Amino acid sequence: MQNDFISGALGTGEAKAIVRNVKEKIMKSIGNRAIFFTMDTHGSDYLDTIEGKKLPVPHCIEDTDGWQIAPELLAPFGDEGQGPVKIIKRTFGSAELAGELKKCDEKEKIEQIELIGLCTDICVISNALVLKAFFPEVEISVDASCCAGVTPEGHKNALSAMKMCHIDISSE
Repeated sequence: MQNDFISGALGTGEAKAIVRNVKEKIMKSIGNRAIFFTMDTHGSDYLDTIEGKKLPVPHCIEDTDGWQIAPELLAPFGDEGQGPVKIIKRTFGSAELAGELKKCDEKEKIEQIELIGLCTDICVISNALVLKAFFPEVEISVDASCCAGVTPEGHKNALSAMKMCHIDISSE
């Protein structure tokens, strides 16, 4: 839920439209669940990377405004240091997220993982499948009302593909 995917370089109307749903879900989850934000992160050499050559739109350049999590989504956490865990990721899926969740699972068995965010058809599906590989016996779900794809068609296709891979899809 970084600025560049909402209103910045790769922003869409669909992404803007889910911000309220995401904020409501975060507010309901604080204190009840561990919350992680993955942060797509690129350097100034982005256009020289494979991704940059296939998607020549600089975005989520580290330490820029577009790289930041939308401030309204961090506001519910206040300034008390109780905020979400932020995980830098340099590609679509995050092995680091899986690793952090493995650490949590060692302390207390994880029974369910829910994914929300942007973009359904790139990062959400990638992370859902990475997590399914790490946690094959954990219920993994995606709240479609808190996701948006690059296009509405891409969003629908990604939800369908995840469902085929035993990821539960809801629309709360």
